[in-house]
Amino acid sequence: MKKIFLLLISVSLLASCTDLDVAPTSFVTKENFYNTDDDAIASVTAVYASLSYDGTEQSLFGRNLYFLTDMGTDYAAAGASAINQNVRAISALTYDANTDRVQVAWRQIYSGINRANVAIDNIPKVQGTETLKTRLINESKFIRALLYFHAVRLWGGVPLVLHEPTSLAIEDLKVSRASVDEVYTQIIKDLTDAEALPSTYTGTNVGRATSGAAKAILAKVYLTRKDWPNAILKAKEVINGGYGYGLFTNFSDIFNKTTKNGKEHIFSVQFEPNQAGNGSSGSTFMRTSFAGFAAVEPADIISDVSLFYDIYTTGDTRRDATYAKQLLNPATGLLYTFPKPIFRKYLDVTILSNGANVSINFPIIRYADILITLAEAINEQENAPTAEAYEAINKVRRRAFGKPIDTPDATVDLALLTKAQFKEAIFTERTKEFVQEGQRWFDLVRWGRLVSEVKKVPGKSAVSERNNLYPIPQSERDQNLDGLPQNDGY
Repeated sequence: MKKIFLLLISVSLLASCTDLDVAPTSFVTKENFYNTDDDAIASVTAVYASLSYDGTEQSLFGRNLYFLTDMGTDYAAAGASAINQNVRAISALTYDANTDRVQVAWRQIYSGINRANVAIDNIPKVQGTETLKTRLINESKFIRALLYFHAVRLWGGVPLVLHEPTSLAIEDLKVSRASVDEVYTQIIKDLTDAEALPSTYTGTNVGRATSGAAKAILAKVYLTRKDWPNAILKAKEVINGGYGYGLFTNFSDIFNKTTKNGKEHIFSVQFEPNQAGNGSSGSTFMRTSFAGFAAVEPADIISDVSLFYDIYTTGDTRRDATYAKQLLNPATGLLYTFPKPIFRKYLDVTILSNGANVSINFPIIRYADILITLAEAINEQENAPTAEAYEAINKVRRRAFGKPIDTPDATVDLALLTKAQFKEAIFTERTKEFVQEGQRWFDLVRWGRLVSEVKKVPGKSAVSERNNLYPIPQSERDQNLDGLPQNDGY
């Protein structure tokens, strides 16, 4: 997995489709390819690579999805170095169906879905090891479900494509929007199959999707659907399933390249420096959050210091692991103070350079998220926080303040709250915990708070109820106007 991008070239012909109206070239060559276990592995390598590599663009989870899930919210904004007007439109929430960042996200998501479909359809034909084939198919289903989970929340009902195209006829390539319920039914089906995956891997396979990851994403799916009993069930299966998950003692270790794929990382997108030799296709978070030791505003900035940096109380270690107000300049040995705190999670202080891509993974789901998910679902189900709900969120809080994680501590523990107060406490903890982790937009929409929260930020007053979904890209609708009706407000 650490070298996943090296195999991409060998399977590029199998997964080159990047748009719903373009037939993949895979069906031309697949009969010559799907013969051995190695072929099947290479095919699924291409599925994983769709998350972290795009030869012409910033990768999906390396930054491009960030525009929609973070910059299009309250805490993040486009800085002076962000000169792309499409990016600035996302930041100001003035984007429309022609905004290219929305189009690229759609293309990248469906490219990954297509690669998963190719693998799922063709791996059964391989004359190889049955247990390996089953595992690889379930890994592909996991990633397909993950991508559809993002798509259905971003756009609502979307085309549900489950097989590679078998015809070049343009009418056969047009797929209409499925309902939200239909998409979620497929997501749950794929993740349920993926629950049969191994619980752990060793060696170069570390980082692949596991049964625990499938259960964790299922917990988030059920939470989003307000299916509290199943959200509780799946969260507890992750917590009590013997997977060895836990919180790092130090919050900053979540984003330390030496602790990648550790006990808190349930599933992460894997990154290496200058992935695939392309300086723009791996993780570009460092390059866009850090403009060097100068009074130059980077492309990705905190929108309002008082609303987000200043909310951390004394002793909360998450603040300085999330934002950097000062950094030691390795060239001069001097402590540099930035005019405004910069984003910190994806900076590698050992190679501070504004031109560097770094190998810090992007966490899709981590153990802290499951603990807070459990706390939220219990509070909703029981109409009040229980002892179990308190303990789940208090573990996260104790770690944040450097306290023993499993030892009650009255100085930081939440207690004696109503349902509404506990829900607000969860809102606050998620605001502090998951900065730049692709969670904020989904949280605000799920809670019905996107408009009210974003309106608090200067420069984002254009927000309205339409922003609870992104527009279907006009370039897609031009190919299929009847099948892809536009979301309200666009």
